[in-house]
Amino acid sequence: MTFVQELLEAHLSAVSQLHAQSARIVEIGNILIDCLRAGGRLYLCGNGGSAADAQHLATELACRYETIRPGLPAIALTTDSSMLTAIGNDMGFEHIFARQVEAFVRPGDILMCISTSGESRNVMAAAAAARARGAVTVGLLGKNGGRLRNLVDHSVVVPSENTARVQECHILIGHILCAM
Repeated sequence: MTFVQELLEAHLSAVSQLHAQSARIVEIGNILIDCLRAGGRLYLCGNGGSAADAQHLATELACRYETIRPGLPAIALTTDSSMLTAIGNDMGFEHIFARQVEAFVRPGDILMCISTSGESRNVMAAAAAARARGAVTVGLLGKNGGRLRNLVDHSVVVPSENTARVQECHILIGHILCAM
């Protein structure tokens, strides 16, 4: 088997493990649909590749996903460099998302926390802040879900130790939610 074939097999193995969580993905999709229909907003956060995933999914919802339709209110908390650097400088990096949650998130909104480890302190702080504000919290997580698994209301955990495989599954889950 070639290197490329090994990577493709690893990807397929990770994706195949999502079948067991399909009901959970549908449940999260229905929660998201209900939130948006009620006038709520989806906020997303994550670090590194998960920050890119947050921005990607927010764009798919606000712009379009596969078909032209009205834009949906989805906002990545990872995009405002002035906000991120001010909060990071003045309050500390662990507060960059929680402070934005305090400023913007309303009861009934959703915060989607994306973390391949489930151990990102700034994402955990955002989840705690969102719950305190009456928002629904959703985690797209990896490995065993980490501590974040217990801080969110709903989660899908990709049971892989490989960050790349987790991220590939997170985007697939996000695309399924967009399609719903």
